[in-house]
Amino acid sequence: MSSEKFEGSGPAAGRVGGPAEESGGAPALVVCPRCGASGSSVRTVPDACAAPDSPISGLSDRLAKAPGADSRFDSFMHFLEGMALAGVGAGLAYNGVQDDRPLFTAGGAVLAVLLCVGTLWVIRGESRERAAVAAGLPRADHLWQPAHYCAACESVFYPTGSPWPGPLTTDQFKKYVWTEAGFDEQLDEQLKKVELPPRTPSGPAAPGGTHDHA
Repeated sequence: MSSEKFEGSGPAAGRVGGPAEESGGAPALVVCPRCGASGSSVRTVPDACAAPDSPISGLSDRLAKAPGADSRFDSFMHFLEGMALAGVGAGLAYNGVQDDRPLFTAGGAVLAVLLCVGTLWVIRGESRERAAVAAGLPRADHLWQPAHYCAACESVFYPTGSPWPGPLTTDQFKKYVWTEAGFDEQLDEQLKKVELPPRTPSGPAAPGGTHDHA
C-alpha cells in the first residue's frame, strides 16, 4: 500500500467533512461524510481515545495508534524468570548426577537447555518488536493525529480527504494505520482479513474531467 503525504490545503469550502470557514471567518463544524453528524458526535481520534470511557468501551483499543510492546524492564524480568526456571532444570540434572540417576540427569539437562534457549528467543523477539514500534511510530502518529471519529456511525475519516478519501470503519482505520507504519505483522488474524474500501477520490476533478487516483 503506497504512502501519501498530507496536503497542506483542505477541500473546497462547503464540501462535506472539509475544514471550510463560515462567513465571518469562524471555522465550520466538521461533518461526518458517512452520516452527516457534527458537533459533539465528531471528535479527533486522539480526543476520542482520551475520553474517560474509551478504555471501558474498547474504543481506545480499536483506534490504537500502535501495538503495545514490552518495555526493557519487562524483558529483564522475563529473562530472570526464564533463568530461574532453567536453574531448576540444572538442579535436577545435578541431583541426578549426585544420586546416580541418569533419567534425572538427562531430563534436567534437556529442560535447562530448552528453557535457556526459549528465554533468549522471547527476549530477542521483544527487542525486535520494540525496535519495529519505535521505527514506525512517527508514520503512525502522522496518520493518526488528524483523523476524526464519528460516534454516531462509528466511522473514522479525514476532513481534508487526505491521506484517505472517505470514511473507514474502526477496524479498517486501524489496519490502514498499522500497515502504513509497518505494524502489519502485529495485527491479529481477524484484522488481517479486513479489506480496505477502494480509494474513491473525493477531491475536485482533474483537468480533462477525471479525478486523480491514489
